[in-house]
Amino acid sequence: MKKNITVYSASWCGPCKYAKDLLKEKNFPFKEIDIEKEGISREDLFKLTGGRTIPQIIIDDEKIGGFTELQKLEQSGKLND
Repeated sequence: MKKNITVYSASWCGPCKYAKDLLKEKNFPFKEIDIEKEGISREDLFKLTGGRTIPQIIIDDEKIGGFTELQKLEQSGKLND
C-alpha cells in the first residue's frame, strides 16, 4: 500500500478525474491539491513536480507524472508494489 499520494489537479480536468478514479478504485488514499483553488501557477507546479501539465502525481516522494504514467504503473502491476 502506498503511504503518501498527492495529486495536483483542477476541477475541469478529465485526466485528473481518471487518475483520482483509478486511485479510489485501488482504495489508495490521496491528497488532492487543486492548483486553481490554491493559486498554483504552471511554473510553480513545475518547481514542485517537474511537470507543467495536470494531473501531476507524486507517490512516496517520487514524481511519477500524469495519468498516462499512473496507468502504465497499474498495467505493469507496479502500482501495487
